Amino acid sequence: MRIFRAGLRKLVGRPASFVSVGLLVGLLGLIVLASATIPQDGEGQGPGRNARLLITFPGAYDLILSFLFGFGGLIAVIYGDAIAGSEWSWGTLKNSVARGESRARYMLGTFGAIAVMVAVGLAVSFVLGIGLALLGSTIAGISTAGVSDSETIARLPAMVGRGWFAIVEQASLGFAIATLARSQLAGIGAGIAFYFGEGFASIFLPDIIKYLPFAVARAAIDTEGTGGGVGGGGGLTQALPADTALVLVAVWLVGALLLTVLFTERAEITG
Repeated sequence: MRIFRAGLRKLVGRPASFVSVGLLVGLLGLIVLASATIPQDGEGQGPGRNARLLITFPGAYDLILSFLFGFGGLIAVIYGDAIAGSEWSWGTLKNSVARGESRARYMLGTFGAIAVMVAVGLAVSFVLGIGLALLGSTIAGISTAGVSDSETIARLPAMVGRGWFAIVEQASLGFAIATLARSQLAGIGAGIAFYFGEGFASIFLPDIIKYLPFAVARAAIDTEGTGGGVGGGGGLTQALPADTALVLVAVWLVGALLLTVLFTERAEITG
């Protein structure tokens, strides 16, 4: 708990924490603004019809979460890379071990703090996203009566919980990659390549890719069985059932952390 609390205090002040939330909210704000200003024809059709779904409640809840869980996965990989890589490049892990701290406990405590920061970042981004969507609705002259839809609101806790767990799994991959690389830049580069490489490989190896970490993270959030996450939309691969994917998310999460601990225990950090 001591390392976990220290990790939280450390991460709260890290620029990476603010930048990550800022990227999510900033890009979402640009999309909302575009959705609110795209014109429609007299019958509510045209290119603005689908765009305005993002600022029309209660459907806006699902679409905002879909964006956060989708783009947030990439941000989580980079965030995990940045934090793990800094432990090596800044020498904080070396100093902790020199004082007699357990390597495994230090890394797991640090990742526990990352998981909490991911939850906080998602909560802040979601609240700000709802505010932006309401502002977009006002600009576009769309009714906000659906914002209090009880059925949709009742589904939010389970959706958010699944999404948080999936994003934490993706952060653990970035954490493991940067630990193996022992570098922020190398870890971030490899993490991004892995993220987009998996998506590209789904064109050629769909039956294999659906079991890989980013694919199962997306499928775990797709509780409606649409194959495209919270908001649906489909994809190139036939996604696994959400509950099966959730189990695999846990397997990948544990595997990434185990790899991190084993490597750290055996790594040379005295140089």
